[in-house]
Order: sequence, then structure tokens, then C-alpha cells
Amino acid sequence: MYIYNVTINIEESIKEEWLAWMKKTHIPEMLDTGKFTKALMTQVLVEEEMGGLTYSVQYTADSKEALQKYYEEDADRLHKKVMDLFAGKFVDFRTELAIVSEH
Repeated sequence: MYIYNVTINIEESIKEEWLAWMKKTHIPEMLDTGKFTKALMTQVLVEEEMGGLTYSVQYTADSKEALQKYYEEDADRLHKKVMDLFAGKFVDFRTELAIVSEH
């Protein structure tokens, strides 16, 4: 299994709007692609030098192929929606993780 992790730092002024959109719209749209089996959203408990609030959203994929299909078929379209709504109000980066073991 693989985890597609997106770490996002958002301006505090948009926290409520962004969280509601993530929970009601974006995460369900990500899951609706059929490439991910579940999502976990967490707040990163650090005080950022640059300010803002940091969150991590981890999307679980069954295979590297499913993740690759997401990049090819869905990533640009879904990222554009985020940019259309919140451009200039956040910074983000993505990390791919391979699950080694679960206990």
C-alpha cells in the first residue's frame, strides 16, 4: 500500500472556509476518483515561523499503479479547483510513502 501525503500550510484567516471545503468537497472528490481507499486529515502541531496553520492529508492507495493513474487522470483537475479557490493563501507539498508494516 501507498500513502499520498499532502502537507498544507494555510493562512489562519481562511481556516474555517478551507476546512469545511476540504471535508465536504475536496476529500470526497479525491476518494470518488476510485484511486484511494481512505483519507486521514491531521493538524501538524508545530508553530510555523512563517505563520499559518499546517495540516497533513494522507490518502491511501492500494498500489503504485493506482497512484500513477491518479496523477495521469485526476491530479491536474483537482489541484486547479484548490488554486481557483485559495490561490495565494496556502503553500503545499506532496510526499509518496510506502507502507512497510502496520501494527
